[in-house]
Amino acid sequence: MDPTLSLNGDPNIGVYARVFEDLAVVPVEAPKEFRDKIAEALDVEVIETFIQGSSVIGLLLTGNSRGFVVSGLIQDSELEILQEYGDCLLLGEEMNAAGNVILTNDSFAVVHPDMSSAMREMVADFLKVKIIPMSFAGVGTVGMTCACTNTGVLLPARSTPEEIEKLERSIDDANVAIGTGSVNMGSGLIGTGLLINSKGYLAGNATTGYELGRIEDVFGFL
Repeated sequence: MDPTLSLNGDPNIGVYARVFEDLAVVPVEAPKEFRDKIAEALDVEVIETFIQGSSVIGLLLTGNSRGFVVSGLIQDSELEILQEYGDCLLLGEEMNAAGNVILTNDSFAVVHPDMSSAMREMVADFLKVKIIPMSFAGVGTVGMTCACTNTGVLLPARSTPEEIEKLERSIDDANVAIGTGSVNMGSGLIGTGLLINSKGYLAGNATTGYELGRIEDVFGFL
């Protein structure tokens, strides 16, 4: 199967969808071909909804096996759909774009360095993870700048050696590979162009063969 995908010609698939180990959340308006390819490539059940009445689900939603973290501006009907599949933590107005400011797996969450200590504690308690406040390549929106699973983290190619070393020290887990790369012909906003879990991945359809190779190497798909 071709490991690339677009949404109506847009390669920024990570802006519009959020993938977990067993679920994917996509906009109601997403074409059947988009939903079906995600389901097959990543072996997930696909949920269709909006968040805040918007299709930019990847920006507004994140989480791990313990539950969803989502914008506090989510509509009640949308929240009810998510709650059918897991517990939900709603972020306040300070930083409500959860998928933009949080990068998480089942053991740690990297968060925007300006996130308040109260919000950090709330996220840590809900997801049962270690919180790591930092940025990469000078960008604090880590949820869209990077991508991660329980076995790997892909950082933008312009991440500094100091940033990489800090993350390695903070994670302190030899089973989690850390590497750098890009998507969609050089974009450093990796999360905008990559949907990934432990079972597979899909990258934006502008992603080059070299970039796909880096993804496969870091996450162990080779």
